[in-house]
Amino acid sequence: MPDGGQWDSALFQGTAAYYERGRLPYAPGFAGTLATAIGLDGRGRILDVGCGPGTALLALARYVTEAVGIDPDADMVAEAERQAERRGVTNARWAAVCAEDLPAGLGEFRAVVFAKSFHWTDRERVAATVREMLEPGGAFVHISDLDVPPDAPTPLPWPAPPYDRIGELVRRYLGPVRRAGRGVLVNGTPDREDLVLARTGFVNCERHVVPAGGVADRTTDDMVAWVFSRSNCAPHLFGDRLPDFERDLREVLRQAAPENRFAERLPATGIMIWRKPER
Repeated sequence: MPDGGQWDSALFQGTAAYYERGRLPYAPGFAGTLATAIGLDGRGRILDVGCGPGTALLALARYVTEAVGIDPDADMVAEAERQAERRGVTNARWAAVCAEDLPAGLGEFRAVVFAKSFHWTDRERVAATVREMLEPGGAFVHISDLDVPPDAPTPLPWPAPPYDRIGELVRRYLGPVRRAGRGVLVNGTPDREDLVLARTGFVNCERHVVPAGGVADRTTDDMVAWVFSRSNCAPHLFGDRLPDFERDLREVLRQAAPENRFAERLPATGIMIWRKPER
């Protein structure tokens, strides 16, 4: 768990199968923007820590000689391997490794990426280890979704997903405090990555925002997959009440969109880059 705790193997238990369908994609072009920003030119190696099913790394693999993805969840690693094979990505390799177990004999990298994963790690410890794994001038990269409203929003073609009602339903089943694996997150997950990285010797922070544009067309099944892809409502948390929860979830979605179609604007992608000093 974050900042000093131990990894909880139940955190994303059972969620890997739902990622590809449930999660919204990063903004088109995010990989090219990142590659240009940190000077990836087809050579060198890149590491994705907490790679999940390979969402970010598979898009970045074309810009390096070797792409390495690690995740503590073996199901995530297996899903990443399947996705790589499906997409014909042959220069990626994967390992079930916890961030706190780095360097794990993985060698040196031009860049180490955390795509919505750094907050789940013992950040000070992991950042210090990553700094030693980077070549001089190498990049520590943090990728996240950004809620950037469009300048002139147009009406959505279908109802927006009823996120508030979904949240209410999850709390009715799992309680008012956010669940996380075998425990709870009373205060949520930590932020201010900039302070952590400054303390561990990274410099020259730069920020890039990659607009997504466009609208995602989602079905009820897509929204159910989104729910079950999340740590706070992973399937195992519901125990023998899982069928009841899914029935009630589908009813909430049916009431919000009787035609079984939702729409939502795709989020922009935020990229933060810090550098290891050249010497």
